[in-house]
Amino acid sequence: MTTMRAAVLTAPKRFELREVPIPNIGPEDVLVRVTRTGICGTDIHIFNGHYAADRLPLIPGHEFCGTIAGRGANVRHLDIGARVVVDINIGCGTCFWCRRNEVLNCAEVVQVGIGRDGAFAEYVAVPARLAIPVSADIADDVLALTEPVSCVVRAARKAKAALGQSVVVFGAGPIGNLHVQMMRLVGAAPIIVADLSADRCRMAMEAGADAAVADPAQLEPIVRKMTAGRGADLVIESVGSRRLYKQAFDLARRGGHVAFFGITPPGETVPVDILRTVLEETSLKGSVAGMGEDMHDALTLLSHGRFRTSDFTKASYTLENIQQAFETLGDRPQDLKTQIAVSA
Repeated sequence: MTTMRAAVLTAPKRFELREVPIPNIGPEDVLVRVTRTGICGTDIHIFNGHYAADRLPLIPGHEFCGTIAGRGANVRHLDIGARVVVDINIGCGTCFWCRRNEVLNCAEVVQVGIGRDGAFAEYVAVPARLAIPVSADIADDVLALTEPVSCVVRAARKAKAALGQSVVVFGAGPIGNLHVQMMRLVGAAPIIVADLSADRCRMAMEAGADAAVADPAQLEPIVRKMTAGRGADLVIESVGSRRLYKQAFDLARRGGHVAFFGITPPGETVPVDILRTVLEETSLKGSVAGMGEDMHDALTLLSHGRFRTSDFTKASYTLENIQQAFETLGDRPQDLKTQIAVSA
């Protein structure tokens, strides 16, 4: 067999199911037979033509799991048939940033399914060093959540989230819900989530939030009330709204931290009061993708059932129906994640 089925995004909002060549692998690579691939917010941006439009045609998809179907001549640590998840961030592996696990800053970085063809296909080729073997008895639909969970693991690590910290999370969609659960795991309290969707607020409460606010006018009074008037120790923006980023600084306490996570259009800025930031020792830090240890930690947490995943595994479409899956996302807010079942 030399070809495979793949969902190729040929233009914004248009997938074509094609027979394409199975990717070649080099001596340090493996070929992964994809079983499940989740639809990420980044995939939606690519589908709508808001991101990576210059790279079309492209096979998107980067939240995936599968089995080793082939390995390069120098690969010894992965057996054919082994289940794996994949760190999608491919850097040079030797530069200053790669050695510090800051791979997105590598001059040569490319991401599977974003900068190169990805996992809305039966097979994907990746460096063997980025394929992480799975030993736990964990279902594919849960395993495919490893990459998005790694993103919130990294955000928590970068923000130095800790026991007893008060947290506000903007957004109760898929990643916002995972942020809520991550904050619960590190012992943060209280956790306050804000989202315009009452359904997603309800799901965030079920996932561990202490309060969920659908009315924007009520958010600041509730935050002040639940933090003894101080404001939150940590505010996480996971929507990608300039307005919400600005509000995040108003909701953070003096000496608090704002986590930049949601992706805005290029060139968007938010004003930062320099004197206030200096005198109050407020801080901010960005993060977006999990990599290296974040992927390993995410896999460990999922393997031991530390995340509530039932709201993420309800919607599944075949590769043939990927166009429908994308087109109906907005009609299915109750589905925190939609996955493509690629292979059995």
